[in-house]
Order: sequence, then structure tokens, then C-alpha cells
Amino acid sequence: MNSQSHFFRTFSSHLRNHRSRLSEKQRTLLVRSAVVVGTGGIGLLLCNGRGKENFTTTGDLLFPPANKAMCKASKGGGDASKWQQLQTIPIPTRDEQVKKLRACTKTNPLEVLVVGGGATGSGAALDAATRKLSVALIERGDFGTETSSRSTKLIWAGIKYIATAFSSLLRFHNITRPYSALKDFYEEYRMVMGAHKERTMLLENNPHLTNWIPIAIPFPSWFATPPPFHHPIFVVSPLVMPAVMKVYDGMGGFTCPPSHIMGTKRAARKFPQLKQDVKYYQIFYEGQHNDARTNTCIALTAAEEGATIANYVEMVGMLADKDGKAIGVKCRDNLSGKTFEVYAKSIVFCGGPFTDSLRKIEDKDSAPAVAAGAGTHIVLPSYYCAGGIGLLDMNTSDGRFLFFLPWEGHTLVGTTDRKEPATSEHGPPEEEIQWLLNEVKTYISGDIKVRRSDVLSAWQGYRPLASDPHAEPGAPVSRDHIISTNPKTGITFITGGKWTTYREMAE
Repeated sequence: MNSQSHFFRTFSSHLRNHRSRLSEKQRTLLVRSAVVVGTGGIGLLLCNGRGKENFTTTGDLLFPPANKAMCKASKGGGDASKWQQLQTIPIPTRDEQVKKLRACTKTNPLEVLVVGGGATGSGAALDAATRKLSVALIERGDFGTETSSRSTKLIWAGIKYIATAFSSLLRFHNITRPYSALKDFYEEYRMVMGAHKERTMLLENNPHLTNWIPIAIPFPSWFATPPPFHHPIFVVSPLVMPAVMKVYDGMGGFTCPPSHIMGTKRAARKFPQLKQDVKYYQIFYEGQHNDARTNTCIALTAAEEGATIANYVEMVGMLADKDGKAIGVKCRDNLSGKTFEVYAKSIVFCGGPFTDSLRKIEDKDSAPAVAAGAGTHIVLPSYYCAGGIGLLDMNTSDGRFLFFLPWEGHTLVGTTDRKEPATSEHGPPEEEIQWLLNEVKTYISGDIKVRRSDVLSAWQGYRPLASDPHAEPGAPVSRDHIISTNPKTGITFITGGKWTTYREMAE
């Protein structure tokens, strides 16, 4: 991180939530400042300290406008005279950040220490910093290097979860447990409504980092067999999907582009690479982003707000008082190999699927809280997803959802789902790559040969599936994220959830 580099402020969603706590001068500064990053490649806008009189129009160096209209106009280019003069705030170098960490002694502790620099951890640090708390964020690798950069790149509200909620509600065994069944359905519905709210907030407040993407669902017949989600009621899904998608739009307050039907003639022009034996395509919209860039923006915004952030700093031990309460952590600088202590009044673990490994450092006898679910993605050439429209297969050979999405000039395909302990290895099993290619073949026209050599990149990420080890006996299991505090040590951990709801989790 160059000491001359300046970063503009991003994620006004956080700042709007907390600006009532700030002075009028501070509020104006926060609302008018934002990081703008284009769509080409992973990275952030770095100013060289001397300023820029002009900027390029390729999408990589766009300064933020004061309103949405100017933001849209910015895509066509321009010069600095069209933009307001914005104040920049220098961010300390990494060495300076580590020095600040070392200064957090027993007599000068932090108010909050966040361990884990993924989306949730970075968001928690930003939330605390905008509340004017002294906060630090440490990450053993790069920010977002694990789960938060290995997603399907969607900011989606979760049409799948509504479908699974209905299929669970309409099971015969619920006749004997109607109250519990309705309660479970309501919890799932509430989670999706929350995701709609967060999706809207992310896309409306951050057009420089996010965009809407159209996704098509093909229906080769008027009745789906075998039925999606292994429930007979979904046999009629091709007949009712247009109405279902309008309800889905309504759950988000109709803030997304409207869902619609695409007929076969238009589909043949839009999807020449696909098999044409379909009745129609149902088009709906979800959000999309470059997850690694978004994560980095959140962390840098936290630093701009005053948080101390340091990557390649790993927690290797816990510091406790005579009563066993945590008062800090032992850290190792993974670049220099040196160890040091950081004291804090409150400690938050945001380790995602690796949360249990942090909790084992806290308490070697701690009960497991996370079951990791691994998902594989592959990247194919752009012609697999021509026309700028994604594809959703609701009924793969094993009943899972599968996305084909245009992303960074290529085609992203995923994801699989298997249960196993989380690792940091990027490389997925070869059999899962082959399974994804076999699923691609079911939709691609016979004119295109699907080859293993077409796979340009592949990775696996781990979704944290959480349960609360500190909950009372008989307490309901959360279907979303978990926030729990260890009564012995006072350390809080948060895990579960998804990218869309990172801000809600952090708050």
C-alpha cells in the first residue's frame, strides 16, 4: 500500500446509517465522497498524490459524481471540470498500521478488535469506525482471500430459498406440525425479505461496484419433469413462473429491472449457442459485482474512517485476565515472522468457514459451530454466455441450481455443493469440474464442442453453515447467520449468511 496513495470513500450505505451521529460538516463530506472502480479487472482507484486533471473513460479511473445522473453520465467519459472538488484522506502504509497495532497495550486497549478480513469482518470494522470506536482489523492473508472472493459474484436475494421454503411447507409430515411448519416458512421468508432490502441498498448506493444482470431460465416443456426440488407441486413451475417472478420483483419493492418473458424467436437471436428446443425463457434480474474488489473497498473505507487494518497478521493465541475473560490476542506478522500482543476490550471473530479454528485458539474444548459447504466454479470463454444474459438451470442432474453468468469478459459457471472441512486450497476436485462441464453440455448446441481445455480457471470456496453452540437447549436453528458470545471469554463470533447480507451481519 503506497503511502502516497489516496482512496475515496465508498459504501454510503454504512455512512447513511450512521451520519445522524456526525456533525453537519462531517455528513456532507461522507455523502459526497466515494470510491469508484470500473468493471475491468480487480483493483482500486489509486491517486498518485499529485492529483489528476483528467481521467480515462475505460472504466478503471472514474471519479465519483455527486448524484446518480452524473454517475451514469460518467460512463461516457469527461474531464475533471465536470466533477466536484473532493477531499481525500491518506491511508497509512502497512508498516504504519502494524506499528499502530503494537501500540494497543494493556493500558491503551482498542475498543474493538476484529479477526478476519472477509466481507463480514471488513464490514464490522467499517461499522465500528463510523460509530467512532477505536477498532482494528487483522487478516492472516489478503483481504477477501478466502470465501469472500470465491463466490458466484451475485448479489442475489435468493429465489431458491423461497422455493425451498414452499417445498418444505407443503410436505405431508407437516400435517402433524402446522405451527412449526409455518414458523419455519416465515423465518425463511423473513430472511429473503432482508436479503432483498440489502440487495437494493448495495446496488443503489454503489453503482460503481455493482450492476444488474439479466438471468434467463429456460423451460423446454410446459411441465417440469422431474420436478425441481423433488416436490410434485413444482411440476407446474413453467406455467406459473412469470407470476412467481413478479411476486419476487415485488418483494424487492420493484427496485430491480422488471422480469419478463423472452420468446423463442428472440431467444434464438440472443442465445445462438444454446439448444433451441424450449417453450420460452423467463428473464429476471439479480445484482452482480467483483467480490474481491468490493471486499477490498470495504476494508479500505474502514481504514479511511480511522480503523487500523493489517493484512498478513494472524491471531496465534489469546490473552486473558485471571477470570478467563479475553483482553487481547497474540499476533504474528506473517511477512516478518515477528509476534506481538494486541489488547482490546471487545474481540469479534469473523472467520467465515474457518471460525471454529479461531474458537479452538480461544477454547480448545469449544463445540463446533460451523459446517463448511464447498462449492466449485469454473470460467469458460465468453461465447458460452453470449448476449450479456446469464442462464439459470433450476433442475440439474442432481437437483441443484447452476448459474451460467457473463463475468469479466468470460463465462462463470457454478456452483457445486459438498460438505467437507474448509481448506485454503483453491483447486477444486477434477470430478466436480467434469460434472459442471457435463451440465453445460445439456444446454449448449451440438455445434459447439464442450472441452476440458475450455476451462480457463477453476476455484472452490466454502460457505459457512452455522449453528449456535451457546444457545439454550431446544432453541431454534438459524437458517441465516449466527452471532454468539462465549460467556466464559466474552469473545463474540459471527458466521453464516451470504455476501448480500454482509452489511446487516456487520451492523
